Amino acid sequence: MVSREEMSTSFGRHAARYESGRPDYPAEAVAWLLEPLAAAGSRRLRTVDVGAGTGKLTRVLRELEADVVAIDPDPDMLAELRRRVPGTPTFIGTAERMVLPDASVDAVLSGQAWHWVDPVLGAAEAGRVLRAGGVLGLVWNVRDDGVAWVRRLTEIMHGSVAEQLIADGGPPPHPPFDSFQTRVWEWGRPLGREEFLDMVASRSYVITADDVARRRILDEVGTLFDERAERGVVTLPYRTEAYRAVARR
Repeated sequence: MVSREEMSTSFGRHAARYESGRPDYPAEAVAWLLEPLAAAGSRRLRTVDVGAGTGKLTRVLRELEADVVAIDPDPDMLAELRRRVPGTPTFIGTAERMVLPDASVDAVLSGQAWHWVDPVLGAAEAGRVLRAGGVLGLVWNVRDDGVAWVRRLTEIMHGSVAEQLIADGGPPPHPPFDSFQTRVWEWGRPLGREEFLDMVASRSYVITADDVARRRILDEVGTLFDERAERGVVTLPYRTEAYRAVARR
């Protein structure tokens, strides 16, 4: 039986496939996470992307002209991030233990990662590093299983810890955060066959499966792609689920 810890630290083995297969975050969703900080005016926001992976969220924050520090426990993922988002400061660390001073950032953000975090310890650590009025912003891209063929895809490759968290109502707040505001964006991502397979192959369940199970999953997913593709492309429907909270003082 593969442990939760082993699954949570498996992604670096396939960092390039993760970068290829996983979707980016809609800029409007990330801007919404930062919206409570509008009073900062022209000052550049100082943010930390914790569980930064290959830099999917880091890139959007940079495009929104925020200063970003990227933190992840996996050096291979951070190496890929440095290739993709050069010039970004990176540190080995976790949401429960960030290598940052007290009250040093405006926002702590986490994309596709908070479900691996101890939420009580993670919230307390976010509260420690945030300035007064700082924001904890959490975001996930989840496939829209309301579509029949997407449900079939999930059945083949199995659901994830993140998808279960969202299905159960999302992340619960813990001190110093009282509640989360939430918003959802619906959109579609066009994928070629290689990207579609990379999306599946970069999931922790598939990475940690034995060779026979992994091959079976990828073969079945490839067959599904071939059935659905038009001119070599499948558009995969996504829901971006965003949560934000302001630290109380």
